[in-house]
Amino acid sequence: MEVKDVEMRDRTQTPARLFRGLLCLLVLLLTAFMMLVFYGFISAIFVRVFSIHYSRKATSFFFGSWLAVWPFLFEKINKTKVIFSGEMVPARERVLIIANHRTEVDWMYLWDLAIRKGQLGYIKYILKSSLMKLPVFGWGFHILEFISVERKWEVDESTMRQMLSTFKDYHDPLWLALFPEGTDFTEQKCIRSQKYAAENGLPILKNLLLPKTKGFHTCVQDLRKCLDAVYDVTIGYKHRCPSLLDNVFGLEPSEVHIHIQRIPLDNIPTTENEVANWLMDTFSNKDQLLDKFHSQGHFPHEGTEGDLSTMKCLVSITTLLVLTSLSTYFTFFSPSGSKSMYYSPVPIWPSLPVSTFDQCQFSAVKNCLET
Repeated sequence: MEVKDVEMRDRTQTPARLFRGLLCLLVLLLTAFMMLVFYGFISAIFVRVFSIHYSRKATSFFFGSWLAVWPFLFEKINKTKVIFSGEMVPARERVLIIANHRTEVDWMYLWDLAIRKGQLGYIKYILKSSLMKLPVFGWGFHILEFISVERKWEVDESTMRQMLSTFKDYHDPLWLALFPEGTDFTEQKCIRSQKYAAENGLPILKNLLLPKTKGFHTCVQDLRKCLDAVYDVTIGYKHRCPSLLDNVFGLEPSEVHIHIQRIPLDNIPTTENEVANWLMDTFSNKDQLLDKFHSQGHFPHEGTEGDLSTMKCLVSITTLLVLTSLSTYFTFFSPSGSKSMYYSPVPIWPSLPVSTFDQCQFSAVKNCLET
């Protein structure tokens, strides 16, 4: 108990943490904007006219460099311990990932696994449509080909199937991440989920919400022939679940535990009812695993992945800084700088309302990505 208190006191807010966090946040926002303005257009529209495969490779290169900043921030700057357990999964598989959704930043810690497997630029998420409308980041979600859902199956089915149909080329790496609970965990949501489970003869879960099965079944059904496996990922935090700002300022968590089970597609049934029952059983086992984590402080079979490579992160961050420096130079300081101030998209886009920007630019991105 004394050790825990020391760790928690050590992670209180300080002026140094506040300054460092604000500086990191500024760098992340500025580099994100410059990457989207210049290299997002190149990779997602210009290259895609000639080849979808090479468009995705270019997008992975450019945005993988930016995404690498986050694991570096978590593990190297904030000194958060990311501990992997369960099975050591192969590199460069095409997979569907299912994970519990304890807090708003669970999906960011999947990047810590993806960077170790060389798949950081190829990870895609199924996420609620409101996030796709965020300034800057929402534009990136479109370019990275995230699947937007309204969480109404009669609306989402056609969108999901259309996007999934573009992911079937086995030559394109793919990590597709799905949170079957559909929303992050809260005590109030858990009570409602348990009530529904009791009324319908379903497992009563203490650490999870009941999974929604239709989206998972659709992913498995549509991609079964072009996936290698499903990764069942369970995430646990010590000592408190973090928010986005906790991550940026290094306040929480002190440790992130990620347990992975690799499931071959042949082990997953084919009919919708059987898949639904399989997913319910999987979440029931996941709930028991989280019970043990909370009582023991760790998952079984730890140490399946090594520490994050500092050199790999530095190479990615150096690439990011070089790219953003070049784009900044050509925008403001090139010999034709006077023209670039009028014709480059940098001063023009922020002056447009978001709705106008969406109509005149990212409708083109979306249409291009959906072809």
